[in-house]
Amino acid sequence: MSVIAVSPAAAPHSEAGSLRPYIGILGVLLGAMMSTLGSRVTTFGLADLRGGLHAGFDEGAWITTSFGVGQMVSGVASAYLASIFGVRRFLLYGVTLFFTTSLLAPFSPNLTAYFVTQFLGGLGSGTFIPLTISFIVRSLPQRLIIYGVAVYAMNSELSQNIGASLEGWYAENWSWGFIHWQYCLALPLMFVCVVYGVPRDPPTSTRLRDLDWPGLVYGASGFALLYAGLDQGNRLDWTNNGLVNGLLIAGALFSCLFIVREYVAERPFINLRVIARESLAPLILLLAGYRFIILSTAYIIPSYLQTVQNFRELQVGSVLLWIALPQFVIVVPLAALLKRVDPRLVLGLGTGFIGVACLMATGLTSQWATQDFLPSQVLQAIGQSFALTALLVLIVRSIKPADALTIGSLMQITRLLGGEIGTAFMQTFVRIREQVHSNLVGLHVESLSALTAARLDAYRSILAGSSSEAEAAARAAKLLGQHVAQQAAVLSYIDGFVAAAFGSFLCLLVVATVKYRPPALC
Repeated sequence: MSVIAVSPAAAPHSEAGSLRPYIGILGVLLGAMMSTLGSRVTTFGLADLRGGLHAGFDEGAWITTSFGVGQMVSGVASAYLASIFGVRRFLLYGVTLFFTTSLLAPFSPNLTAYFVTQFLGGLGSGTFIPLTISFIVRSLPQRLIIYGVAVYAMNSELSQNIGASLEGWYAENWSWGFIHWQYCLALPLMFVCVVYGVPRDPPTSTRLRDLDWPGLVYGASGFALLYAGLDQGNRLDWTNNGLVNGLLIAGALFSCLFIVREYVAERPFINLRVIARESLAPLILLLAGYRFIILSTAYIIPSYLQTVQNFRELQVGSVLLWIALPQFVIVVPLAALLKRVDPRLVLGLGTGFIGVACLMATGLTSQWATQDFLPSQVLQAIGQSFALTALLVLIVRSIKPADALTIGSLMQITRLLGGEIGTAFMQTFVRIREQVHSNLVGLHVESLSALTAARLDAYRSILAGSSSEAEAAARAAKLLGQHVAQQAAVLSYIDGFVAAAFGSFLCLLVVATVKYRPPALC
């Protein structure tokens, strides 16, 4: 979610009677939706992708990493490069690249070729989100900008939570190839919308000459390496693995070089001093915090349903849809509310809703299914809409043309890295807590205990009709072990919701430090 510096002459607000900007906004919103779907659908479809590509678990784990790394590289550079080559031209390059890789990916002759298409697809789709907010701000009449920002926030939440349903439907009815081919149906429409609705900007060769190429290389390399290290960290046991150590250390080194370079360069790629000057630090921290919480809970619920209830993706999607569907009802009233009240109040209210929803989910048991999650998920959907939309409004009100490139790049880096940190943290946290609970629960299962003996006798009596006495005893012991593992998993997910609620509380403290932003653009 980023912005491009434009002069008033080059990018006036649209006139009331023109349809072109609205067609262009439809195009960039489609792109933002597909960019988010690209990572979410692939995550839910990993098992089907591994099967279709004949890849093992460890090899298949790099499928999502290669796509995310491509998005990170593109996200870091897109805001500035689009100001050089023109937003329209740069978007069309991204559409063409993403369409080509989506079409060819299922036909990859080997896994290496598939990884290349994933990385290039990430590069192409990574151009969409950094340019969406800027085009909304440039193109809509001033009175409608806040509605455009609200629709963008709704679009982000919607695409975040429909991925499981789409992947499950493709797997059940068509084939795994449509995980990629679905974009080939929507990208031509986006192409037409961009061609018709986004104005043609002349290339700016002076910006290309002044571009801080070392800073760009350091930043893109550093954040991409950090992303890859975080994505693979839990699977490879973090610091106990040399590859993860190398990725994280190299990423940190390049990121430090990037920071030093931007402070000493005559024309920095990203002017980091603007963070303090514009009081942006709390807003950047909140964006990272919300992405952390949202993707943490987005990991817990599908993982619980698949691990404990053995749900397939289509069944998991029916739960996540209850986060997506309320967005349609909320979007217009929320935008109207933000025109009339201080966005900080809405930001705080939304953060509180998210925290309460996480605490409601701590009542989780091994019996919970779709309907049990509905109250907490509806409340979390409302809270996320309130918080993210209000945060976007505050960011837009902070925009100054001279600093817009820096703000835009920082927002995109924060969005991608904050979400990956949240996912990596929750995966590791839940795994460790599950091990702790498994040990603690197991300590209370004693072979000589009357309760244990009664449970084993009940299992044996059920199994006696279909097994011999020795087989029934062995299967009963195995069932008891499975129930211990199930309870340990449930307790670890409860701990995950508690951690997410604590994160919401910390975000609420940060909200208290956000300065008032008087209405300007919206």
